[in-house]
Amino acid sequence: MPATPFWHRETHQRRRPALRLRARLKAAIRAHFEGQGFWEVETGLVQVSPGNETHLHAFEAHWIDAAGEAARGYLHTSPEFAMKKLLAAGEERLFQFAPVFRAREASRLHAPEFVMLEWYRAGEDYTALMADCAALLRLASEIGGRREAHFRDRRCDLAAEPERLSLVDAFLRHAGIALEACLTDRDAFAAEAKRIGMRVAPDDTWGDIFSRILTERIEPHLGQGRATILDRYPVSEAALARACRDDPRFAERFELYVCGIELANAFGELTDAAEQRRRFEADMAEKQRLYGESYPIDEDFLSALAHMPPASGAALGFDRLAMLAAGVESVQEVIATPFPCGEGR
Repeated sequence: MPATPFWHRETHQRRRPALRLRARLKAAIRAHFEGQGFWEVETGLVQVSPGNETHLHAFEAHWIDAAGEAARGYLHTSPEFAMKKLLAAGEERLFQFAPVFRAREASRLHAPEFVMLEWYRAGEDYTALMADCAALLRLASEIGGRREAHFRDRRCDLAAEPERLSLVDAFLRHAGIALEACLTDRDAFAAEAKRIGMRVAPDDTWGDIFSRILTERIEPHLGQGRATILDRYPVSEAALARACRDDPRFAERFELYVCGIELANAFGELTDAAEQRRRFEADMAEKQRLYGESYPIDEDFLSALAHMPPASGAALGFDRLAMLAAGVESVQEVIATPFPCGEGR
C-alpha cells in the first residue's frame, strides 16, 4: 500500500513540530551569520555546469532561448561556482540556503532536492570553518531543546567541542591501515584492504578503494559521543581544495560527522585555475569511465579563479542538521513537501 501523502491532515500534524523547528533553526542560523557581517545571497539554480565531481549526478534543464533555439543547462548540485564568482567580484563573507539537486539519491539521509547551507570567508584559514561548524551544532542543540543527537543506535553531544581527527589517524585507528605508506601505490593499498577483509575488484582505482574503506570501516565510528572533524584528506580526494602548506600530499579539506552522518564538507579553496582545470578534466574522465557521461566545465568559473582571493568555504546539509535537531530519523520528516520518490534505505 502506498504511503499516506504528506498533505494528509493527520500526517501533516504529526510532521508539523519538526517542520516548525526547521524554520526556527533557519532563522537562528541566519541571525548567527548576519551578526558576523555575512551577506545572504541567492544564486541561480540553472548553470552551464552542475559541478564536476565524479560521483554526483545532475538534473538537466532544457529551454528555448531568446533566438528561438533549443538550449540546455543543469540544475546545480551546489552553489559553489556562483558564490566563488561573487568572491572574485570582491565580496568577503557570504552565506546561502540553496536548493540543490542531485539525481540517484534517495534514502533516510538523501533527497534528490534538498537545501544546502553554504558559506565562505575570504582571507581566512579553513580552520575558522571548524569553529563555525561547532557553533552551528550548538545552535541546533539550543533550538531543538536537546543536547544529545540520536541516529539509529548512535549518540552525540552537540554542545561538546568536536574532535579533530586526521585521515591518517582515522585509517590507523578504525581500519588498521597506515595510509601514508599507500598514498601512491594502488596495489599496496589494495593488499591492505584485502588484509582487513574488504572486497577489491581488479579495476578498482585507488580512489575506489579509499572510498569503500572510508564508508564501510571508518564513517560508522565518527561523531559518536561528540562530533568529529575528519581533516586533511589526500589531495587526490579533494578536487576543489588547496594542498596543505606543510605536506602537499594532503589537502585543506575536512568533513563534519555527527552520529556517523556526514553533515558538512569544507575546504581551503583552490584558486589555481590551471590546476583546477586539470582536476576537473581528470574527474570528468573518470565519470565517463564509470557512468558513460560527463559534464561541461564552466570556463567563466575558471576565469574568475584568477581574481578570487584566498578563501575558505563550507557546505552543510541543512536538512540533516534539522533532522538531528528535531530528533527524527529521516530528512523527509523535515522537508515540507518531500520529493515524489521512494526513500530507499
